[in-house]
Amino acid sequence: MADNELKLGEFGFAGDDTVVPFDVGPLDVRGRMVQLGPVLDQILARHAYPEPVARLLAEAVVVTVLLGTSLKFEGKFILQTRTDGPVDMLVADFATPQSLRAYARFDAQRLQALLDAGDAVPQALLGKGVLALTIDRGAHMQRYQGIVQLEGTTLEEAAKTYFRQSEQIPTDVKLSVGKLVLPAEGGSREHWRAGGLLAQFLPKAAERRHMPDLHGGDGDPGEPTAAREPTDNAWQELLALAATVEHNELLDPAVGSERLLYRLFNEHGVRVYDGTRVLDECSCSRERIRGILDSFSADEITESVEDGVIRVNCEFCSKKYEFEPAEFAA
Repeated sequence: MADNELKLGEFGFAGDDTVVPFDVGPLDVRGRMVQLGPVLDQILARHAYPEPVARLLAEAVVVTVLLGTSLKFEGKFILQTRTDGPVDMLVADFATPQSLRAYARFDAQRLQALLDAGDAVPQALLGKGVLALTIDRGAHMQRYQGIVQLEGTTLEEAAKTYFRQSEQIPTDVKLSVGKLVLPAEGGSREHWRAGGLLAQFLPKAAERRHMPDLHGGDGDPGEPTAAREPTDNAWQELLALAATVEHNELLDPAVGSERLLYRLFNEHGVRVYDGTRVLDECSCSRERIRGILDSFSADEITESVEDGVIRVNCEFCSKKYEFEPAEFAA
């Protein structure tokens, strides 16, 4: 028997960078939980984003892996924001079975102005615009896309809105981002961490998850969100339990996904399943980029030449590619 093989009665913990599915049968709740460590740290350190930008992108990454790992087919889940704020674009995508990449675009001057004014909160950084969540099944299949308006809302709030409006599934989402200081050669180093919990109310009887503000409902869309939540006791209990989750619990590697899920739901009985490992892997390659350049016209190729070569930088992984113009002479 291998040294790391589990023995009878032992339980393996997923650890960092693994999305853990779970269900709580008596509450008709299913969900997923993740703690991101090295993968997130690699993505953010590669670009050296200012801290407020890094925090926003980390939240986008958590939402992406929570949703992307639920795909049961070969494909890609893409989260993208387009807004008028200093951070005008966030992109994160997860390609099955385990490849994650992400980047952010921001205006340094506008960001600094917010920092100087002490107003660098997520709502101000994003501004107004849209959040698009896209499921791509491949070249020969139709894409599915859900759009949520971002108007002074956080990504956590927008994710809840997406499920309420597009999926018609009562969903609670918790996101947390922070830093862990660890010893390093010559002192210490900060490492980025993030955690997320997504729980959905999925009873067998569809009327139990009826939400009056959905299409065909009889509720007043102007009511506060809390007033429009399902009144089912099981769902209300889930919300009460999820409200006890502390931000540091979602981040603390000593707590872990399974321990936190046990703390929340042990009275009802929670089951966890094999997790999906997430890797920092970009899909760019010299062949892919060459294929894109092959579609350029002769004039576009000429315009792309700088100092005698064509240079292409991948926004996600920062890899640099160079091509000779003669390769595209035809």
